[in-house]
Amino acid sequence: MTSLRDRWKTERLHAVFYDRGVQNRRIAKAAGRLMWGYDTGGLWRSIDLLATAPAGCTVLDVPCGGGIAVPAARRLRYVGADLSPVMLDRARRHGPVTLVQADVNALPFPDATFDLCVTYNGLHCLPDPPAAVTEMARVLRPGGTLRGSTVTRGSSRRHDALIAVMRRLNMFGPSGTPADLAAWLTGAGLTDVRVTLSGAIADFTARRPPDIRDAPLPGIR
Repeated sequence: MTSLRDRWKTERLHAVFYDRGVQNRRIAKAAGRLMWGYDTGGLWRSIDLLATAPAGCTVLDVPCGGGIAVPAARRLRYVGADLSPVMLDRARRHGPVTLVQADVNALPFPDATFDLCVTYNGLHCLPDPPAAVTEMARVLRPGGTLRGSTVTRGSSRRHDALIAVMRRLNMFGPSGTPADLAAWLTGAGLTDVRVTLSGAIADFTARRPPDIRDAPLPGIR
């Protein structure tokens, strides 16, 4: 059986179908409600916050998918990383941004590289979400923020059954409950953890503690 990692690295049809849907806010809103009971307003508010970050802020988007966050991050020093060459090709259509093919569990960046890391709708597709969170925290600068969203278990029997189907289809990893998500974030050394549940999807934010020699980063929420 193809590993989950290799599945997402080579998948084409589902990648294109998903990206077309999520890029259209109207379709994404309907699909989010139907499948997960999710208000996609939380996702878009998080993405739109990129436009309020200080100019020159360094941002890592992983997995970046088809570049859903790129338009809001044009003023920033944006880097998109994804395992899927299909998704990276689709992200390139949004303009000249830095894109890297990379495994989220082994990011090719030094420690403390980015002011902000965003990860939208990706953790539930990974074989080892806690390790991915730890790696994202590693590349954050002191005072930097990790922000994202992920499908979680435990919201309802229907949603848990759908998650089980996705796992049997080798499209989802182990996922976790909102409590698990909070534990992954704190276990990675992050603080100020906030997890907000909408249906089966959790929007979350956390911060790498600022170094005592540095002031907290302004304007990053």
